[in-house]
Order: sequence, then C-alpha cells, then structure tokens
Amino acid sequence: MLLRLLALVILSLGSAAAEKRIALTFDDAPRGDGPLYSGAERTEVLIAALDDAETGPVGMFVTTRGMEERDGGTARVAAYDDAGHLIANHSHRHLWASRTDPEEYLADLDQAHGYIKGFTNYRPWYRFPFLDEGGQGRNTERQDLYRQALAERGLFSAYVTVDTYDWHVADLWRRAVKDGKTINLDAVRSVYVAMIVDAAEHYADQAEAFLGRQPAHVLLLHENDPAAAFVGDAVEALREAGWTIISPDEAYADPMAEQLPVTTFSGMGRVAALTMDAGGRGGETFDHWSASREGIASRLAEAGAFED
Repeated sequence: MLLRLLALVILSLGSAAAEKRIALTFDDAPRGDGPLYSGAERTEVLIAALDDAETGPVGMFVTTRGMEERDGGTARVAAYDDAGHLIANHSHRHLWASRTDPEEYLADLDQAHGYIKGFTNYRPWYRFPFLDEGGQGRNTERQDLYRQALAERGLFSAYVTVDTYDWHVADLWRRAVKDGKTINLDAVRSVYVAMIVDAAEHYADQAEAFLGRQPAHVLLLHENDPAAAFVGDAVEALREAGWTIISPDEAYADPMAEQLPVTTFSGMGRVAALTMDAGGRGGETFDHWSASREGIASRLAEAGAFED
C-alpha cells in the first residue's frame, strides 16, 4: 500500500512538472490600420475576442509613439486598460538596443514610461524591441549595462519563451491586399493557429530537453489584424492541445524570471537563450517554421491563403 501511494505521488509530481501553461502578450500597441480593420476597430475586436475566449488579463506592450501619432492612440491603450489588460513598456520608437547609443536608447525607454505609468493596470515591465537585449556576439558589456539600467529603474525584463513571426503573416496579408489578391480568411486562420500551437509545442519540447522542466511560458504576438481576427481560435486550439492560459503576472512569477542567460543570444526568447547556455546548438534545436519568413510563406501558399 505504501509503495502504491509513493508511486501515485511520483506520478502526480511528474504531471505537475509537465503542466503546460502559457500567457498571452501583444507587442507594438497601438498599431495603425491593417488590411482588415482600422486601428480603432482592431482594438474593439481584440478586446471582445479575448473576453469571449475567457483568457483573463493579457500583456499589452505599448510602443508609445503610437499613442502620440495615431488618431485615438491613447484612447485605445486606455481601452485595453479598462478591459483589465496589463499595460507595459515596449519603448517609444522601437529601437535596436545593440545598434543605438545607450544614452539615446535609455532616454527613449524613459520617454515611454512617462506615457504609460498612470494606467490602472500598469506593470513595471520592459520588453526589448526585436527581443534585442543589447548583446553583440560574445561581448556582454552592453547587455550588462541595460540589465543594470532596468534594475536602477525598478523595471523587470519582460522576456518571452514562445516566439512567432506573426508579424510576417500580417505583412504578407497586407501585401496581398495591396496586390489585389483574393484573401481566403479560413486559410489564413488555419496557418495562424497552427503557427501558434506548433511554436508553443516546439519551445515546450526544447525546455524539457535542455532545461529539464516546463516553465510557465510567455507567448509573443503583436497587436495586428491576424491577432484580432483569430486569437480566439488560437486560444481554443491551445487548450485542445493541453495548454492552460494564465496571466502574465503568473508567468513572470516562475523561477525562470531569475535565470538571466549568460549568452547574448536573445532574439528567440528566454527558453532558447537558456538552451544555448545548456549546450544546445544547430538548426535541429532552434529552427522552426513558426519563426521563419520562408516557412510561413510556404504554409500560406500551400493553404491557398492569397490567390490571384
């Protein structure tokens, strides 16, 4: 009997360790008009879709130049805040940390903070544009400088663990509309949803293989038309694949938040960076169609998403 109880406990612990949890985050709000929605329409549709999908709060990472330049930009961010979503800093001008003078870069970060600090659901989080944390090759000096700068400002580096090129779906869709092609929304939806689920599974497998545990994951998306149109379908598919949708607050309470990678390889998110630290190398480890322009374009073409 004792052995049976012990076996059940071990199985239970193993199941808990393998639990797949993921938070949704959206960069670059408020973006301009897209091929399907105006910016204002997109905000309304996305809020409604998240509410219908019962996601709870998601992270909205604001590029504050949009609040300044887009008609109704500030009101759109306020709408996300009023709906209970979390408002965080994604810079003012969306600069590359590794290519910009640090003084200019940090001034831009501080400027963005001034736009968003008053929102009810503001979080002291900063997400590096392009996931570029300032490292160059093996030189960690600038990466360390920015880590210190965030700490001095009381800001948390809002990493992601599941990277996708959802922005490329949006770009190809926009280009197809401009070129007068017929848009098959069902085909775009199928590729978009598969991209998100496959990416989540890819990084979950990578975490198990190289980190020996399943962290709370953070999905990187953007405030664009595919997100507004299809996020409900993506959430449903994630749940069917065994994922639980959690809040970014819960995700960033994971021990991974304290694991700062040694590598300067940050462009695919923290699981990939820690995998690199753990010795992971090569295309078999890191490459995936969900983060490939060619892979996404191929899937959309196969599905007949954009036809002449």
